Amino acid sequence: MKNINRFLPSLFVFWMLLHGSCSNPATFTQLEVSNPAFINNSLFIGEEDMMSSRLDSLKHKYQLDTLFKGETEEMKRILMLRHWIKSKMLIGERGLYNGDADPERILDAAANGETFHCGHYMIVQNALMNAYGYVTRCLGSGPGEPGRFDQHHAMNEIWVATYGKWFMCDAKYDHHFEKNGIPLSALEIRAEYLKNKGADALLVRGVDRTPVNDNPEVKQTKEQLTQTYTWLEWERSADRFTRFPQTDDRLIMYRDDYSRNHVWLWGGKPHWALKTDFIAYADSIKEIEWTPNTIRSQVTIDQDKRLAHVQLFSQTPGFLRYEMRSSIDEDWKPCDAAITLSLAPGRNEWVFHTVNGRGIAGTDHRVVVAPERNTD
Repeated sequence: MKNINRFLPSLFVFWMLLHGSCSNPATFTQLEVSNPAFINNSLFIGEEDMMSSRLDSLKHKYQLDTLFKGETEEMKRILMLRHWIKSKMLIGERGLYNGDADPERILDAAANGETFHCGHYMIVQNALMNAYGYVTRCLGSGPGEPGRFDQHHAMNEIWVATYGKWFMCDAKYDHHFEKNGIPLSALEIRAEYLKNKGADALLVRGVDRTPVNDNPEVKQTKEQLTQTYTWLEWERSADRFTRFPQTDDRLIMYRDDYSRNHVWLWGGKPHWALKTDFIAYADSIKEIEWTPNTIRSQVTIDQDKRLAHVQLFSQTPGFLRYEMRSSIDEDWKPCDAAITLSLAPGRNEWVFHTVNGRGIAGTDHRVVVAPERNTD
């Protein structure tokens, strides 16, 4: 009996510890993590139908899958497509194509030796990039000054999940601009020109992104090329291919101190759309550079049931589904936009992304929930 009594205090302490751990469970909290920015689209309307059979026809007719030869890296595939367009279409000097603005008809005309201006390259690139699931939009630009460089140019911007940003992609000249290895958007090129005439921007050409000081095919210096992006206009309706043959002349222009104090001259006259209802002005860069294929999440934690309720939001053109995994060792699996997840002891981490109808995944979005640290 004496031996039993000797162990009673220890048993009592053990019971108290056990009881205390059950009645005061750890409180879970969502940890802040660095996710790609989610910027809502408030100006652009419409989107290309990525599941259109006409897009499939383009891929099969020109055997475009053979270009990649197993290449899976996103940026490399985009540049391979751009280079293919450049290799098939000749820049117009004589016999300029004047047929329908349909990408297939343009490519057929190219096979017959006809030549083209920048708008034709823009149309074809827009279609082919969307056919492979890369969100692409059409825009025009110009230096806005009278004289030799008073002209208009057309090109595309493409959203690249690898970098989490838009970049200007010019199929006519098979080039784009970079800074510190990052491809630049049209507005970023503009900022580089207005800052120091593009001195810090690097012009690169081809699939290998070969640096060039000037593009001899354009017969302009790098400074003059960056000046081309002083003025910019985006097609507001982002469904040019799906909408064809209908037209939509509405534009989006960026408005800042420079554009308020200057006039875009085109052909010696103010741009035709200025002071008309065809323009929607963006006063913020974010309104232009919204972020497709990204995710915003809202997390609610049920402490009693050890559950995390996750609600996902996205603006993904051609959206097909969300996918998730709980660690880098697991395969991606489909999930709903609203999902409830059990909380294990310790740190819980999940990664989500979108997938569009062409199988292209968006940027990763992480959610981390862990026990709150006791600071007492």
